[in-house]
Amino acid sequence: LQERGALGFERHYHVTDPFIRRLGLEAELQGHSGCVNCLEWNEKGDLLASGSDDQHTIVWDPLHHKKLLSMHTGHTANIFSVKFLPHSGDRILITGAADSKVHVHDLTVKETIHMFGDHTNRVKRIATAPMWPNTFWSAAEDGLIRQYDLRENSKRSEVLIDLTEYCGQLVEAKCLTVNPQDNNYLAVGASGPFVRLYDIRMIHNHRKSMKQSPSAGVHTFCDRQKPLPDGAAQYYVAGHLPVKLPDYNNRLRVLVATYVTFSPDGTELLVNMGGEQVYLFDLTYKQRPYTFLLPKKCHTSGEVQNGKTSTNGVSNGIHLHSNGFRLSEGRAHVSPQVELPPYLERIKQQANEAFACQLWTQAIQLYSKAVQKAPNNAMLYGNRAAAYMKRKWDGDHYDALRDCLKAISLNPCHLKAHFRLARCLFELKYVAEALECLDDFKGKFPEQAHSSACDALDRDINAALFSKSDNAEDKKGGGPIRLRATGRKDSISEDEMKETTNLVRVLQGDESIVNCLQPHPSYCFLATSGIDPVVRLWNPRPESETLNGRVVVDMEGASQANQRRMNADPLEVMLLNMGYRITGLTSGGAGGSDDEDSSEGQVQCRPS
Repeated sequence: LQERGALGFERHYHVTDPFIRRLGLEAELQGHSGCVNCLEWNEKGDLLASGSDDQHTIVWDPLHHKKLLSMHTGHTANIFSVKFLPHSGDRILITGAADSKVHVHDLTVKETIHMFGDHTNRVKRIATAPMWPNTFWSAAEDGLIRQYDLRENSKRSEVLIDLTEYCGQLVEAKCLTVNPQDNNYLAVGASGPFVRLYDIRMIHNHRKSMKQSPSAGVHTFCDRQKPLPDGAAQYYVAGHLPVKLPDYNNRLRVLVATYVTFSPDGTELLVNMGGEQVYLFDLTYKQRPYTFLLPKKCHTSGEVQNGKTSTNGVSNGIHLHSNGFRLSEGRAHVSPQVELPPYLERIKQQANEAFACQLWTQAIQLYSKAVQKAPNNAMLYGNRAAAYMKRKWDGDHYDALRDCLKAISLNPCHLKAHFRLARCLFELKYVAEALECLDDFKGKFPEQAHSSACDALDRDINAALFSKSDNAEDKKGGGPIRLRATGRKDSISEDEMKETTNLVRVLQGDESIVNCLQPHPSYCFLATSGIDPVVRLWNPRPESETLNGRVVVDMEGASQANQRRMNADPLEVMLLNMGYRITGLTSGGAGGSDDEDSSEGQVQCRPS
């Protein structure tokens, strides 16, 4: 079947959970003499191109483990990106490299047919689009996104987006990708926590209109042409990152989007935030980061607390907004919590036991399993929030905040979720909002107003409010920003329905660092590369195959090693990479563990 739906059909039935859980090493392709930095499948998935520090590109037949073609690209430095040009019959290959050059190659004659030298810094990524034949884009560390049209005689490119106009001269563009369903949208990752989504057609139309305008050639001294029209750019960011940025900067932690890719249907954007975590953004239901909106006073007899119903479950309702919540004035009916079925009750008890043993990640994964099956149980969200708050990985307090909001939406009188929400807001530097939330908590649960936990949080909040450092940050504009609701629907329940996000498989993809991972267009088949001069192919192994030396059994240990490394002092990381062992570090450093099993060089698989 050569229909449009065939590819989706293949993906659905080839990429299944049992196959993912059996992923293992199939083959190693030998041919490069340096680090392999980039990989790219052709549209059919029967060819794989690789680019290396050795300045060569190799085209492989990955299904038969054969090298079909190897050629020197003409670059004088490491190759960072390779891309097949659509509608070229897999004949044209584009490369971008650390020599600031973009080269176009004809594979049939093994010749470089175009060389572009317009960038002034390393070219990190090339992007193509089926709807734009003979056109491609490049992102480079000079902060520019350039567009190329091979139909034109000129061997130059035009600047599509100049990030230095908005982010300063030091900004670096690191990655870009085109939406596969609507080729007019281009996602760009660069320095900083924000990922930008641009409307290419809108930018071109704006520039055409500017050229055709009668006053286009007449400018006063103060005139400045607007490079991008209003509405041509959208910004996506993990909710906790903007307010955490000053703290990261103080600790020399660098945030940069190193890879972006759309889901096959174009509705989601997956972002690898280098030095932090991996994030999945919903492009259909856009929302602002969550925080706490000033609530109206709510007085309740507290019939429903912590997910349990003691009487009729009638209480003051809660009105949700896209980025927070506001307690409503009227009375609303709160449905009593339905008892969990026995198998989910067992999972919850296992999670509680893991929590008691301080196995925070295990507890989170078990609660997530239960939440997926019982998405309207407030207690599960409240418990998972507590586990996130205890674990304290990057982004955990923001995940806990979202779980608290969900728990309160299901049960407005969930005492622990309400208090944890105030603590999360404080930890996320929303200090004024934390104070408002705590004051509301005291009014709603007066019997808890003078508890030791409440008093301790009150002291922390007031100390932060009046500290000199917070005042200085507020003056610089680095303080917390109150984000108001957009005109979205008044519920987050559907938007917050997510997969468990649990790790299902960790594989050692490299002896040192994995540079690139590219999934096959339709099969459960991965290609990876890194510091080792090989390309590794992974697919589901036979059930009869018992030994797989590349599987990392201790998945939680691998994740913890990543978290320690991300929060470590840069000097400590450098020394560790040089082979020095550092002990006695503080909790904010690389941990005090003597475990040298670094999770760099590992491939982590999550359910799609």
